[in-house]
Amino acid sequence: MLSAIIWLPVLGAILIGIIPGFSRTIALAISGLTLVILIAIASTFNYQDPGLQFVEKFTWIEPLGLDYQLGVDGLSLPLVILNALLILLAVIATNTEVMRGRLFYALMLLVSTAITGAFLAQNLLLFFLFYELELIPLYLLIAIWGGEKRGYAATKFLIYQALSGIILLAGFLSWAWFTKTGNFNYESLAATHLPANLQLLFLCVILLGFGIKMPLVPFHTWLPDAYIEASTPVSMLLGGIVSKLGAYGLIRFGLGLFPDAWVIVAPWLTIIAVVTAVYGSLIAIAQTDIKKTIAYSSVAHLSYILLATAAGTPLSILGAVCQMVAHGLILALLFNLVGIIEAKTGTRELKQLHGLLNPQRGLPFVGVMLILATMASAGIPGMVGFIGEFLSFQGSYTAFPVATLICLASTGLTSVYFIIIINRVLFGKLEQNHTYLPKVASYERVPAIVLAVLIIWLGIQPNILISHSQITTDNIVAMMPHSTTQIAKVENPLLGGVPEGGGG
Repeated sequence: MLSAIIWLPVLGAILIGIIPGFSRTIALAISGLTLVILIAIASTFNYQDPGLQFVEKFTWIEPLGLDYQLGVDGLSLPLVILNALLILLAVIATNTEVMRGRLFYALMLLVSTAITGAFLAQNLLLFFLFYELELIPLYLLIAIWGGEKRGYAATKFLIYQALSGIILLAGFLSWAWFTKTGNFNYESLAATHLPANLQLLFLCVILLGFGIKMPLVPFHTWLPDAYIEASTPVSMLLGGIVSKLGAYGLIRFGLGLFPDAWVIVAPWLTIIAVVTAVYGSLIAIAQTDIKKTIAYSSVAHLSYILLATAAGTPLSILGAVCQMVAHGLILALLFNLVGIIEAKTGTRELKQLHGLLNPQRGLPFVGVMLILATMASAGIPGMVGFIGEFLSFQGSYTAFPVATLICLASTGLTSVYFIIIINRVLFGKLEQNHTYLPKVASYERVPAIVLAVLIIWLGIQPNILISHSQITTDNIVAMMPHSTTQIAKVENPLLGGVPEGGGG
């Protein structure tokens, strides 16, 4: 079944190339079928089992140690479902008259294959192949259908992402050479013990590779350009799921494979998290372009995932998974709404947008959804954003109280820049040059409604998400040899480690 959800989109891309005139229908059918299969997998998933399920394995290229090995657990299942959902909604959100539609939809399906394969791969070389496969489709999606500076943004995206992949490949190859295991299977490498200095070396390489992908300050500069210049459907994917590959990698390949070294670097990761949270929030406040504000807010909110992962407590890792899902849903909704605003008004500038909540001449549907999305991003209780942040901060506080409090304070800045957007864009007098704004089409409404329903539903019923992930995240933390709380105290007292014997 796992192979089906990976290769069905490839089949769809081939069909789009063969059958002209039905590219959108094929893309919708294939992405919808993929999501249905994943829901069936989730319905039979044993959430009491911390190990891999639905495992598929056969030897592919034995001399290289490259096996085709797939598996899903409580860490990857929510992200794979999120990817399938966002691919479907991004296809729906695409303008029905998009130029070169056959190529566009085929590339979208290839992105789906690459991201799903990366989340499911249990061989490091196989993971790398899928990890790199998504670069070319995304590069083309930005370069062909992006904004005025699409060439620059796409090239910058490609360079940064390729560098991330090269660093990871170098780390994987060096690691396999030192361990002399003869293969790159995750379980084999996880069972191999390395000296602490080598663990620390390989972990730092992996952190650098995935840090570029997330991205974290100072490796974040590709993100605003790519998010801003990409079309609305592509922005939904970039913000909603692509950045989660970096966060997933930190947990799966960083914390999961190098627990001894992780407790050493954890205090320093929290410093990066604090800097990223404050920097991203302050830069977001200074923007006058709505899409750029949301892009920088994404950087700030990704830092909460890093903080939770660094803490390495059962609650914080569970919170990191919830925050990844919450961040993906909320950011996809925000980019969808900003895309509608730009399409109807011709601008994203705060100085030129007023009164969109006007019930007769404005965009009342977009206004209501924008208020909901900003409330969710600010962590209002009853929405999925609150669950992710609450679990992340509560789990991180026992290990790094000062860093957690600083990040918690930065969430207040989220309210600042979103209040600015709501106040300037939705209220006031509608510009005179906009007598009646065009109506929002059904293909534009559907993604927003689906995402809004999920944001509220998972906020009210978070156990739907928590129950499928908790056993797996607890098992990952159980591999930690020491309390990250004690390491925080010993390595960096400025971060506020609690007294000996406390928390974590």
